[in-house]
Formats: sequence, structure tokens, C-alpha cells
Amino acid sequence: MDKLDLLRCEIDKVDKELVKLFERRMEIVTEIGKFKEETNMPILNKAREEDVLNKNASYLEDENLVGPMKEFFKKVMEISREVQREGMLNRVIDKKAKVKVGFQGEPGSFSEAALNEYFTDVESMNVETFDDVFVNLRSSHIDYGVLPIENSSTGGILEVYDLLKKYNGYIVGEVCLKVKHNLLGVKGSSIDLLEEIYSHPQALEQSKEFLKKYPHIKLIPYKNTAISAKYIMEQRDVKKGAVASANAAKIYNLEVLKDNIHHNHENYTRFVIIGKNPEICERANKVSVLLNTNHEPGALFNVLRYFADNGISMLKIESRPILGRSWEYFFYIDFEGNIQDNHVKKAIKLIEENSNYFKLIGNYISGS
Repeated sequence: MDKLDLLRCEIDKVDKELVKLFERRMEIVTEIGKFKEETNMPILNKAREEDVLNKNASYLEDENLVGPMKEFFKKVMEISREVQREGMLNRVIDKKAKVKVGFQGEPGSFSEAALNEYFTDVESMNVETFDDVFVNLRSSHIDYGVLPIENSSTGGILEVYDLLKKYNGYIVGEVCLKVKHNLLGVKGSSIDLLEEIYSHPQALEQSKEFLKKYPHIKLIPYKNTAISAKYIMEQRDVKKGAVASANAAKIYNLEVLKDNIHHNHENYTRFVIIGKNPEICERANKVSVLLNTNHEPGALFNVLRYFADNGISMLKIESRPILGRSWEYFFYIDFEGNIQDNHVKKAIKLIEENSNYFKLIGNYISGS
């Protein structure tokens, strides 16, 4: 055996040990990924990775190898992040023959209509607040939740964006529901008799062109359209009305005093289906992410350009303030694609590396 063969044998021995150590590292990386998912931590921690590089560099005896060693570990950590991300996507809720789904409001609400549009053979549970949906999901009292996140007339529902961050929720699907608002009253009521109208603030806003014809009527924001209808039924007062769905009128035995009072007749609300874990299918065509960038000129642009660079269409961006850090924001971004596609993978990798905080919220089938 000549010298080259002997050296190659030594390389083979080293590689064998490296394979064992690599496999062990990936096992630990997977456990760390589970912990990060459970505690709502981002996969990428730039400060930690920099510490790892510097610490490992200090172990070297040959200072000439510091650069190559850092490149080696950068690649190892990039692979580690990908393993964590893949592990997260593979942890899917066990499908039950009949899932339990929560929604905010009372029977007859638009959220319940969205639930019935998306699911079949489910047990539904209504709760009082958006927050309650997340609490019940986290405690496994429900398998999924249905929440409104955006309306075509009045924009994003900011509380839901904030709760997605707070409770570490994932979007697994969506429904776009055409919303038709109706003015309801008890038997014997009429528009001329009304003195008060109750409804969710967005329903009142979406019907303002009709309602401003009656300036003497007091508009009272209430928790939910269906709850408003239920309240009117309980009050049995011809002077009180509600803005709600035609289905709510049937459920609570109310009269439709005027139908289709919303001014935008292409009035749609986008509802998201939230779960404790991400769920990806081959037909998924929409991605939602949450990120934060440096608070400096051009930082957000430097992230958003990766969409154009990779031929990806960005669908929506919504900013939410970071508590305790004035004029700094988290950004919720929706864009087209499937995270298994190479150009989407590339864009996500670059966006993550250039963000202070990054989280994949979901990859799902668009409801539009």
C-alpha cells in the first residue's frame, strides 16, 4: 500500500467518526427543534451560532484553519436548521374520525359558517373570545380553531395576528366567505322604530353607508354579530336591532328588516384554520411567515427583495408593533408557493438569515 492509500485509509477512519458524530448532532438538533416549537422560539438564533463559531475556532491549534472551519460549521448549522424545520413540518396532529373545532361567537355567526364550509363531520365548540380559541387549542380541548383574519372592506383583524404570535399558532388552512349583512329585529319591529343597533364593530363599519341614513339610531359595538342577534332576541324590544347574517335571523327567530346592507357587495372575510402543528400537503400554495428585521434603513427592503429575486408573488404584509420597543415591528407576510419547491426554499433560507426573528406560520391551500 503506497502513501496515498495509507492517507486515504486515515481519511476513511476520520470520516467514519464524523458520520457517527454528525448523526448524534442531528439527534440533538431534532430535540432542540421540538423544544423551540413548544416554547415559541425561532429556529435561527444568530447570536448562538456566532458563539458556536467563535468557541470552536478557539479549539483550533492551526490558526490558518479558522476560516475553513467556520465555513464548515456554517454549513453544518444550516443543515441543522433544515432538519429542525423538516421535523416541525412532519409533526402533524393525529387525525381523528371526528375532530373538534372551536370558533368565537354564538351559533349563526360567520365563523361558524366558515367552519361548516371547511370541515365535514365535526364537533363544534363556541367560545366567547378569540383568545379562548387559542387557549382551548393549547390545552387540547379542541383540535382546530377557526378565526377571521381579514376582511376585503375593512382590512386585517389585528387581534388575531397578535394572538398567533402570543400562542405560537399555525395556519393549516383558510376559507374565504362572502359576507352578507342584514338588519334584524324582533317580530313587530321596523327600521322606523329602531333606536339602537348592535353588532361587531367591523359589521357596523361594513354597513356604514346604509346606517348613516338613520343618524338618530345609536350604533353600539358588540362582541359578535350572532351574539348581537341573540341579545336582541332576549331583549324583545322593538327599538333594538342587530346587524347579522340571515342564518342568525332564523336561529334566533328574528325578522330581516333590511337585507344586504353592506356597501361593498364583494364583501369577503378570510378565515384561517389554526392548529397546534403545521400541516403541509402537496397542493399547498400559500405560505405565511412572521419576521422582524433590524431597525435601520433598508432592512425590510433587503428581506422583501428575495421574493422578487426568486420569482415569488407576495400577497400581503401586515405590521404589528413590538411591545416595549417603540417604532419596531413584527411583519406578517403571505406569499404564493409550496415550501418543498426549491425557489421557495431558497427564498425562505435567505429571508431567515437576514431577519432577527423568523417563523414559518404555515403552508396551506389558499381559500380564494
